[in-house]
Formats: sequence, C-alpha cells, structure tokens
Amino acid sequence: MATQSIEGRAGGGRVTWVVVLIALSVLLNYVDRGAIGVAAPLMKEELGLSATGFGLAVSAFFWVYAPACLFVGWLCDRFCVYRVFALGVAIWAISTALTGFAGGLVSLIILRLFLGLGESIAFPGSTKIFAAEVPAERRGIANAAVAAAIAFGPAIGVLAGGAILGEWGWRPVFWIFGAVTLLWLIPWQFAAASMRARARAVPASERVSIRRLLRVPALWKMSVVHFLSNYGFYFLLAWLPLYLVNTRGYSIGEMTALTTLSFTTQGVVALAGGWLSDRMVAKGANEGEVRRWLMIAGQLAIGTATAGIAIADGYAMLALWLAVAGFGAGLIATNIFAVGQIFAGPRAAGSWMGVQNALGNISGIVGPIVTGLIVDYLGGYGYAFAAAAALSLLGALLWWKLIPEIRTLEL
Repeated sequence: MATQSIEGRAGGGRVTWVVVLIALSVLLNYVDRGAIGVAAPLMKEELGLSATGFGLAVSAFFWVYAPACLFVGWLCDRFCVYRVFALGVAIWAISTALTGFAGGLVSLIILRLFLGLGESIAFPGSTKIFAAEVPAERRGIANAAVAAAIAFGPAIGVLAGGAILGEWGWRPVFWIFGAVTLLWLIPWQFAAASMRARARAVPASERVSIRRLLRVPALWKMSVVHFLSNYGFYFLLAWLPLYLVNTRGYSIGEMTALTTLSFTTQGVVALAGGWLSDRMVAKGANEGEVRRWLMIAGQLAIGTATAGIAIADGYAMLALWLAVAGFGAGLIATNIFAVGQIFAGPRAAGSWMGVQNALGNISGIVGPIVTGLIVDYLGGYGYAFAAAAALSLLGALLWWKLIPEIRTLEL
C-alpha cells in the first residue's frame, strides 16, 4: 500500500530525535563515502591504481547514486519513508564493510556501486521527512543539522580514518566504519516507531508524478545550481587528501589536521547559519530571499578558496583557504536542500529532491574522471583546481540571476 507521512505533525520532542538521528545518519553517510579518500594514500599503491583508475572508483559511487535518487525519491512519496530510510542505511553499511576486502579495481567499483545505491536514500528521505514534519521557522536549524553532519562526517572520517590508517592500514578503515553505521539502525527503529504507525495511504489524486515535476522549470534550474555547488565540494572531498600528501608533500598527520580544519569550520558555520536564518524568518524576513543570498555567499567563498588552495604558499595559507572553503560549504549545505523543500512542499518533497539530487550529483560522475584525466595527462592539479573554482563562481551568478522567486509551487 502506498503511504505518506504525515497527517498533522508529530510532537516537537519526537521530531527533534528524528532530526538528530537523520543528521547522524548523514554524518555516517559522509564518513563512509569519504573513506576511499582517506584510504587513498595506501589503497592506491596496494591495489595498483593510476590516478585515472582511482577517479573511476570514486566516480562509480555516483553511477548508481545519481539515478537511484530518482527512484528512491518516488519511493519516499509513495511508501513509508521511515522504512525506506532504514533499508538504504543497511545497504550502504554492508557495502562499506565489504570494501575492506576489495582486491582490485573491479571489486572496488562494484562495492562503490552498492554504496551509492544505499546512500541515495539520505537526501530524498530527509527532505520528505523535514517538509512534512518541520515548520518553516525551524527549517533552517533542521537542515543545518544535516549540513553540519555533511561537514563533521568527513572531519570525523579523516580523524578516525587517519588514525586507523596509520595504525592498522587501509582495510580496517572500511570494516570499522561499516560496523558503526549498522549500529545506527537500533535507535532509528525506536525513534521513528510512532511516525511509522501514523503513516497513511496517499490517494492517487494527490500524488505528484515524476513526469509532472520534470515540466517545472524551477526544478531544472535548481538541479543546475546543485550540480555547480556539488562539483567544488566533491572535488575537495575526494582529491584533497591525495593532493596534500602526494603533491604538496605533507605527512598523513598534517593532511588530517588541514582537512579536519576545513570540515570543522563547515560544520560550525552550517549550525550558525541555520540558527541565524531561522531567527530572520521568525522576525518576518522573506525565507526564500534569505536562503538565496546565503547560497550566493557560499558559492563565492568556496570558489575563491579553491583557487586560493592551489596557489597557497605554506601551511598557514593552506589552512586559511581551507577554512574559507569550509565557510562556503557550510552555507551551501544548509540551504540547498531547504530551498528544494520550499519549492516542493510536503506532498512532492521526496520526488523533487530525488530529481534535484540525481541531476545535481552528475558532477560526482564526471568530476572525478575529469580530475583524474587532468592529473594524468596535463601534468598536475592546476587546471583541476581552476575548473572547480570557476564552476563554483558560476554557481553564485546563477543563484542571483537564474533561480526564480523561492516559494511553494502549485504542483
């Protein structure tokens, strides 16, 4: 039976616990997704991967992740989103653990495909739940919790993964990360129980089809800016550890400290930006315009910082530019999903974010391969940093000129 959460909103305390657990799942999502970047300095050598081969392995995640978002978003609007969410987490946790047994490029790619399938639940699922359960004046902090998790996930992943990597090698990184994610399913079963029980059937007349959504210009425009915001973030997430160790000559410890600084800044800014935007909305500010200008600021910051990282001279300047990149990424991650929730409304939030996230994550398919080819055939990272910076700055321009009035649409 097709189901939809929600008839009325759940109590504030219950929603808070669900938001916290969703944020925790996203944190684990990015710990597990980014583990390949942390493990890269040792994994790449042991498995005999070229830069192009490593780029293919990173990209493989998105071959399934992006198109699966379309299907998963549809599932979230028609079935119990809480059960779909748990299934996705289980798939990605098992895939992460099994990556520790990879013996070469082929097995690594296969496991990255399954990881992408499981992790595709994160944003269509969270968007569906937030749009249905979280009021507008709390939308910023709910999405900020997820945005902070996007930041702290890589930071924790780099710290924990770096320690495991240095002590035991790259394979235990995946075994331990996968096991921890499986444990998340236990509190989720209890926290979401009452919401699962309140799920009700969705009349066919109230459903919004993917075909109908694809005729909405705002969805295509949001997908374009989502692509541009993701390109720069994924570039740094996947390639920064390798660049710092192999090209700039920093130790694994120094790489860990630099990347952790960036991700920690991102998390703090995400929480502060979410709180501030909610305060502004509660005092009567136009929510859509608040989030538009925060997105513009975020794109400008990460674009400028990406260029700065490439030319930074010395550890201190690298740290400064990585902090600026974290600032920009924190603003972007807080607002990109909140704007999608506003446009779609509760009825179509899962499907809308499924489409937006699928198209936006095409950058994760093409970006790592393009970067790998640039490094292998153009002799270094310079052009790769230039491309990522330019695309981020283009995103700022399009948020200003392309995105229409941000309001809930009649779908």
